[in-house]
Amino acid sequence: MSLQTLFFSSLGVVFMSSALGANILAVFSCAFPSHLIVEISMAKVLAENGHNVTVITTLKPHVSHKNINLIYIPLTKEEQLSQDASIASMVERDNSNMVSALFRMRDQVSFAFKKNRNVMKDRRVIDLYENKDNQFDLVMIGYFLNDFQIGIAQKLKVPVVIATSMFQWEVFESMLGSVQAKPASFFSERLGNLIISNALRLFTYAIKLDNAKAYKELYGNDPSMPAYADLNKNVSLVLFNSYSFSEGPIRSSVPAVIEVGGIQIKDKPDPLPLKIANFLSDAKDGAILLCLGSNVKGAHLQPSTVKKMFNVLAKLKQKVIWKWEDLNKIPGKSENILFSEWVPQNDILAHPKIRLFINHAGRGGITESQFHGKPMLSLPVFGDQPANADKMVKDGFGLSMSLLTLEEQPFHDKIKEVLENPKYTQKVKAFSKLFRDRPLTARQSVLYWTEYVLRHHGAPHLQSPLVHMGFIAANNLDVYAFLTCISIFILSSCQFIVKLVYRKMTGNAHIRKLKIL
Repeated sequence: MSLQTLFFSSLGVVFMSSALGANILAVFSCAFPSHLIVEISMAKVLAENGHNVTVITTLKPHVSHKNINLIYIPLTKEEQLSQDASIASMVERDNSNMVSALFRMRDQVSFAFKKNRNVMKDRRVIDLYENKDNQFDLVMIGYFLNDFQIGIAQKLKVPVVIATSMFQWEVFESMLGSVQAKPASFFSERLGNLIISNALRLFTYAIKLDNAKAYKELYGNDPSMPAYADLNKNVSLVLFNSYSFSEGPIRSSVPAVIEVGGIQIKDKPDPLPLKIANFLSDAKDGAILLCLGSNVKGAHLQPSTVKKMFNVLAKLKQKVIWKWEDLNKIPGKSENILFSEWVPQNDILAHPKIRLFINHAGRGGITESQFHGKPMLSLPVFGDQPANADKMVKDGFGLSMSLLTLEEQPFHDKIKEVLENPKYTQKVKAFSKLFRDRPLTARQSVLYWTEYVLRHHGAPHLQSPLVHMGFIAANNLDVYAFLTCISIFILSSCQFIVKLVYRKMTGNAHIRKLKIL
């Protein structure tokens, strides 16, 4: 092949790729940073590969790209204060039981729900479907109990891909057709799973009532819009922040389930800020990262708890990087502790000097720690965090303790145990190899399957037939009713025949007896 032919062939590929770039609308309006980190990472993958992505968000993303067009609808000052107060109140409560914690999170869920609803009323959002000059090929919804937002895809008449920082659970049943409860072998575990599963369904039902009301409020005046109950029939697939091949639990699934756990983790870590890099370079005994996520701030913690944590950490020979938002009011001064109002968590965890990650058991942080093979001490706060911490401990990747009842000696002992017992590091490093070993990386999976939906006009063949069935048909209630009726008919017929034969036989015997007499 001549150089000229090669040049024009390459040029053709470039123009072909550019022409095939889709216009994607991403609704990432959930006001929780941990959700946005995962969701915007998916958008960036699409943007880097030639797609134009319009992102609706209530928070400033941590990443950007020239192909990402941001529609930023920030929290008001009152909303921010309300959210902070709600999180502070949850930090002060025992949230060790996931189900009861979910119901106690009602205020937090309600806050996110109201913001999601108000975002859809913003003039800039409405203009996306009312202005006929806007052309979109697909809608990506950042999912957190906000089914009603799928309505914007119906307005645009395009397929839907769900992007979520969560794992599979009962709330996704109507999108996927079926989500099995976590399998278990022991009776007590199966009984517990059944109770939790039904409690989650009850929680989901209450949320869906709110969704139906919001959907009617936003789109009820448009007769061309489908019924709320039919919204999820337009969902092509769900991108989950999980990877059950290594994480578990193993369960039957459907083609519309695509797992991209670790999507927020870069292929190659970015260089650390100079101050942090210099601090770690001098850590001859290793270092610890302490970060309780984006929602829980130092000001939310009890001063006595902070003091206990500082007293323990200041006496360690390891260096400590502590995420702390107010540098004017740090817990104390110690040569081995570096307070930072922001930390590049994933990049720090990738550093070879990090020997322990003290976290709040958010899925994002645990996933990053597992990916980089770092053992953990988790201090769960609310939501799914206690369950995440329990699983992490069960898998042998570290230890967990209550932040609410934290005391110096147990905190010290658990840090020393994880640091000095090699079994935790060995376990998590072995898992890291398993977690990374995939036919497609998380980033490749997002790109391939999103483009698959685009190529196949929504890819309805990926959907389970259960998605399009009503409750009665999906649960075979009509079949059971039919079989019950047939059974009753057969039994009744048999009973009638037996009685008829009996009467016939006893009647003939009675007649013969009379003749003899």
